[in-house]
Amino acid sequence: MAFDFDVSPLKRFLEGVAGDPTPAIVLWQVGVAITALVLGYLLAVLVCRRIRPSPRWKFGEGDFQRVAFPLLTLMLLAIGKGILGRYQRVALLEIVQALLVAWVVIRLAVYVLGLVLPHGGFLRGVIRAIAWVAWIAVALHLTGLLAGTIATLDEVGLTVGKDQQRITLWLVMQGIAALALTLTLAAWISRISESRVMATEHLEMSTRVVISKIVHAGTIFLAILVALPLVGIPLTALSIFSGALGVGLGFGLQKIASNYVSGFIVLLDKSLRLGDVITVDNRKGEVKAIESRYTVIRGGDGVESIIPNEKLITESVNHHTYSDPKVSMVLGAVITFDVDVDHACKLLREAALRHEGVLAEPRALARVKGLRDHGIELELTAWIEIGVASEADLKSEIYKDVLRAFRTAGIEISDPRRQVVAIATPATPDKDAKSTT
Repeated sequence: MAFDFDVSPLKRFLEGVAGDPTPAIVLWQVGVAITALVLGYLLAVLVCRRIRPSPRWKFGEGDFQRVAFPLLTLMLLAIGKGILGRYQRVALLEIVQALLVAWVVIRLAVYVLGLVLPHGGFLRGVIRAIAWVAWIAVALHLTGLLAGTIATLDEVGLTVGKDQQRITLWLVMQGIAALALTLTLAAWISRISESRVMATEHLEMSTRVVISKIVHAGTIFLAILVALPLVGIPLTALSIFSGALGVGLGFGLQKIASNYVSGFIVLLDKSLRLGDVITVDNRKGEVKAIESRYTVIRGGDGVESIIPNEKLITESVNHHTYSDPKVSMVLGAVITFDVDVDHACKLLREAALRHEGVLAEPRALARVKGLRDHGIELELTAWIEIGVASEADLKSEIYKDVLRAFRTAGIEISDPRRQVVAIATPATPDKDAKSTT
């Protein structure tokens, strides 16, 4: 099909330059554009310095001045264009305005998506795609090809369904754009709400996490409900999707659904909170995150374990800080039978109390745990409040002090010994028989 170039700002500008050689018309437009850029930059600096939002209200990633500068410039340019347009042609300002619109869109996308999406290759790819779309749309608009391109995309498609609904490339692109926009807006609102709720100190951490997850799920659901009608898809189509989802849950998604439900149960009944020390599935660690599907615990060796939430509901969990934030730490040692046991226990307690991480109350206890064939087994129990991630370092320091104290007191650490006796046989003469220890 033939494209219509009548609405091309670039063509109007070139025709104006060719038809009227007076340079004042161009100079006025250049002056308005430069003035808008300078004033836009100065106002952006002034506004961003005067208005400092609270850290609890974080609307984007980075400095808002990067968005305020092109946005204020666009507003000032629109004002200048409106005034100058009463007296002369402003085709050049229309070109600058289109470029500024693309600039604002890209800067706003970087600012918002930097807060919504995790940093990495995916975020860079999304921003790159938005930049390409914005600049291509501006190029088509300036050359007057935008309307013709949209018409061409609207002609390519197919008819589906009993109602003979027409699905075109332009409709698909609109659907993708509407869904991406609404989901981005929903994720943006969810992230802002989450940061605000998580900063509320009078609520328990588990309650804050539950509220954040409910807001996140609710905003995503509303975004889908808004996006579907925008592209002409009736909400009754969700009934088909819900039926398919039910079949999927019945056959292959039971575990996933169970983990999601278990995550909300753990948060609602407050049996587990961030910072708690637990042992589950033979892993002891501090709860670092409770996500919708899994819980992250960090052990004393720094290894983070991802535990499905279903295990926290269906299996036994040793909760070391359920009713008391203090954590017990157990150390063991084996001494020989000829050592003064009371003196050795005293040295163990003193070695523990010399460290700031060990609490004075409850008092550290040293006791005889058992008698072994190679010596007396002692056990030291001390209480700490520090995170379990530093427990291994604290144990190491206490063991070093115990070794130094035992060497100074002449206490010997016992080690297992075995006596092997070789008995002479007809094949083994008596002189070759040995007794070793």
